[in-house]
Amino acid sequence: MPVNYTATVEVAGEGRNGGTARSTDGLLEHRLSIPKELGGAGDATNPEQLFAAGWAACYLGALLHGDDGEFSLLATLAPRLGGVDQRTAEELAEAAHRICPYSKATRGNIPVTINAAAV
Repeated sequence: MPVNYTATVEVAGEGRNGGTARSTDGLLEHRLSIPKELGGAGDATNPEQLFAAGWAACYLGALLHGDDGEFSLLATLAPRLGGVDQRTAEELAEAAHRICPYSKATRGNIPVTINAAAV
C-alpha cells in the first residue's frame, strides 16, 4: 500500500518528563509532563492524552464514515542518542522498544522500524 501521508513529530528534552513534542509542520507543539497520578508535576500534556486524542479522532472518523480498508499505520522511531557509540545507541533503542507501553500495544499490529543514531 502506498504511503499517502507522513506525520513527523520530534520529542526533545526529557521526553515525557518536561520535554516538548513538536510536529515538523509546526501545527502541534506541546510541553510534556508526567501526570500527577504517576508522581509527576501534571502541569502539561502527557503522552497518554495525546495517544487518546489521536485514537478517539481516528475512531470517530471510522464510526462516521465506515471502514473503506484504505487506511493503515506504520511507524519509524529515530532516536538520536548522545554520548554513546552506534552499537550502544541501537541496543538502547531496541531495549526501549521492548519496554515502552506504546511499543507493546502496537507490537505485531503495525510495522515499526527503529533507526537509532549516535550523535
